[in-house]
Amino acid sequence: MSAPGTLFIVATPIGNLADLSARARSTLAEVDLIAAEDTRHSGQMLAQFGIQTPLCALHEHNEAARVAELVGRLQGGARIALVSDAGTPLVSDPGYRLVAAAAAAGIAVVPVPGACAAIAALSVAGLATDRFAFEGFLPQRSAARRARLEVLAGESRTLVFYEAPHRIADTLADLAAAFGGTRAAVVARELTKLHESVYRGTLDELVLRAAGEANMARGEIVLVVAGAPATDGDDDAMVRQRDRLLGALLPVMPLSAAVDLVSEVTGLRRNRVYERALGLRRETGNTEDA
Repeated sequence: MSAPGTLFIVATPIGNLADLSARARSTLAEVDLIAAEDTRHSGQMLAQFGIQTPLCALHEHNEAARVAELVGRLQGGARIALVSDAGTPLVSDPGYRLVAAAAAAGIAVVPVPGACAAIAALSVAGLATDRFAFEGFLPQRSAARRARLEVLAGESRTLVFYEAPHRIADTLADLAAAFGGTRAAVVARELTKLHESVYRGTLDELVLRAAGEANMARGEIVLVVAGAPATDGDDDAMVRQRDRLLGALLPVMPLSAAVDLVSEVTGLRRNRVYERALGLRRETGNTEDA
């Protein structure tokens, strides 16, 4: 029986072809097969680099049916690359089922990193990046979109969304209604392409700009929105998580180290975590560091 092959997860450019790394280019040229979301689109990109590796389609409509076939080829020793239409596979794109099945079958899954529109937008947004949440595409229907935004209104992490150009004006209006018009946000359009544009302002300002500037409704769009401002009170779930973590960590590590770790994991203020840690120490009668 032959040794199993390898599944490569290969990031491709989101616009500028020069962003295809040398490693990605050689990987795509050397594998036995490339599984692509759209073989015509990826075929055009590959032709620009003179890559003639065979292609097969793997998209949301056939992924479940095709996984067994591809895993079988990998088990037979084939080397397969997975690409999406643009950027890093699996980020709001198909591929999860294939990666999960390959990993479960003991096949090596190797990332070949590169462009990702969400990370590119976040890097130029000028908003907090220490903690962020990627939400992908919001629901298309307005009622469902507004309901989802109401759930996210209190999220303190920076939020990153993908959005279709024909919905950008409505989505910005819904964001302003749910989050408040003074929340800072960025619309990043056509990143790495000829007409790359980054619009910054409050949500109210961006709503007005979208109404008066047709270009905002053209091309690929990433929305980055500042998280909700911190409040004096701590979320009940976070408080319970804080106490569980402190209870587990304080007996086995120094108080200061436990406080630092719990504050980082929960996002709660260090001084509050420290005060609670001291209280737990007093309650248990243990005043010595581990």
